[in-house]
Amino acid sequence: MAIPSVVSAVVFDCDGLLLDTETCWSRAEASLFADHGFGFGAAEKDLLIGRTLEAACANMAEYIGRPGTGPELHAELLPRVEAELSATVEAMPGARELLELLHGKVPLGVATNSPRHLLAAALRSANMQHYFDVSVASDEVAQPKPHPELYLRAFQALSAAPQAGVALEDSATGVASAQAAGTYLITVPSQPGKQLDGDYVATSLADPRIVQWAQRVTSQG
Repeated sequence: MAIPSVVSAVVFDCDGLLLDTETCWSRAEASLFADHGFGFGAAEKDLLIGRTLEAACANMAEYIGRPGTGPELHAELLPRVEAELSATVEAMPGARELLELLHGKVPLGVATNSPRHLLAAALRSANMQHYFDVSVASDEVAQPKPHPELYLRAFQALSAAPQAGVALEDSATGVASAQAAGTYLITVPSQPGKQLDGDYVATSLADPRIVQWAQRVTSQG
């Protein structure tokens, strides 16, 4: 299915799609797993990626054999992540160039399972906050991803119909959220070799079809 050339809005996930915050998260997560006597690889990352902090820490608690201790792990993990994000966060390949092409042409938003303060820190570190008309974080909705509320709220704030919009995602949780919102989905998996669904699936935001789409896309409004 061709990427729509006339759209109501474009809404991005952040972590792992626009910004390489996953590297920051992975360093923090690996240190926490190590403190509890566990290694950290693809299987462990899969328990955490794309989820809220609460859900990720609950999964980790089960995995390390300490069910019910998610809140304690949350309290241990959060300052480690904040410390990592305080350094410069790198843009994912093609992300800044794509935003430059879209900015000013179509309404742009962010919908993320990160809480507001971590989203703000990451966008500020990467100097990307000015590209977006709205952003919605996990602590601002009743039901985060994989529920569609984050995307529905973002499109609503942009006065845009999700059915006429485009979402971009990198994780299975985000894919489920965007699909449930009924929007066209571009998927760029952040984990190498990960097979994810989408209306168009690419290996990078620098994919030529995505770039060509961004060059010609126009807004419904």
